Amino acid sequence: MSESDNVERPAPTKRGEAAAGAAREHHARSLDYETVALVLQGGGALGAYQAGVMEGLSEARIPLNWVAGISIGALNTAIIAGNEPSMRVPRLREFWETICQPGFTPAMPVPIEHALFSVSDATRSMLTAFQAASAAAQGQSGFFAPRVPTPLPWLANAPDRVSWYDTTPLKATLERFCDFGRINSGEMRVSVGAVNVADGNFVYFDNTRTTLRAEHFIASGALPPGFAPVEIEGQFYWDGGVVSNTPLHEVLGASPRRDTLVFQVDLWSARGAVPQTLENVGTRVKDIQYSSRTRFVTDMLQREQRYRHLLRELLERVPEATRESDRLCKLVESLACNKRYNVLQLIYQQQKFERGDKDYQFGRSTMRSHWEAGLSDIRRTLSQDTWLDLPDNQSGFVTHDIHRVSR
Repeated sequence: MSESDNVERPAPTKRGEAAAGAAREHHARSLDYETVALVLQGGGALGAYQAGVMEGLSEARIPLNWVAGISIGALNTAIIAGNEPSMRVPRLREFWETICQPGFTPAMPVPIEHALFSVSDATRSMLTAFQAASAAAQGQSGFFAPRVPTPLPWLANAPDRVSWYDTTPLKATLERFCDFGRINSGEMRVSVGAVNVADGNFVYFDNTRTTLRAEHFIASGALPPGFAPVEIEGQFYWDGGVVSNTPLHEVLGASPRRDTLVFQVDLWSARGAVPQTLENVGTRVKDIQYSSRTRFVTDMLQREQRYRHLLRELLERVPEATRESDRLCKLVESLACNKRYNVLQLIYQQQKFERGDKDYQFGRSTMRSHWEAGLSDIRRTLSQDTWLDLPDNQSGFVTHDIHRVSR
């Protein structure tokens, strides 16, 4: 039995129970999509929000057939794809309860931590600052540990040792919680993004093209200089977030094109208050830096899909004999598309107590707060009656966000 089995979780509100019930009732039917994908952005400790989203998708019986992730999203991807549907949420909970333990010292007793976390924003900020400092000083259990001796910046070393922390413990953790035979079985498509350190090219490790091992997922989360690059077949790879923090383009740009529903789970919000302190400047820079790629990809693909639909409409006005014989018509045929795309955005909203260390603040109470936020957001999203319908607009592309007006 994991520690999480003994932890008292917040009682669901009446609103939460109603949303959960509506989600379960609404999804007693099958979805009209060829691809149903879960896309998980990077964001360190904030990744517990994605686990909460997965719990909501599980309780609503959403039939995922593709999971793609980067950084912490890649680690969540491994847990999800590496377990049978009924075990995905329990394994995610065990994984997060494991890595939210201090690296060496005993964890603070749960009742005391919960009490400090619940008193006020001030005590919560002090607690989380202490826990972030603990992560920096001693690492996290089953995840990463400080290198001993501490590397000297001006001394050369082997590439897989050029970092402040050692992620060796993570390999055993992933192999404990994931069945890599299931990941590579083809039951579900799995993609994780990384960057080749030598040539700077972004790559996807995908189970349709290669046999995935723990190293592929660890490479996707090897954010420098904290973590060292991971060697795979003679090449070294860093965290995909160095180039792009979201695998959304990989899913929406896949060929052949298919009617696609994407649950896009982001951990950094593009929208936020203008900073008034230097500390908040660092936090806001991270939000903008890591969320900008998502906005760019979504807007670009929405425009592209609108053009493809227009090409399809124009072709339908050309006589069939001409379409079959004319070279230009055949070229347009290859570019045209009538497939439809629906992107449901779930974006973590920063809490008042969170600081610039929020992505490495692995406190258990904070983790559960992130988890509950993800669960609440996906329940509210799934309770919207029409949001899962195939788009019927001119572009064949629609996005929805529970925190914003649908566009």
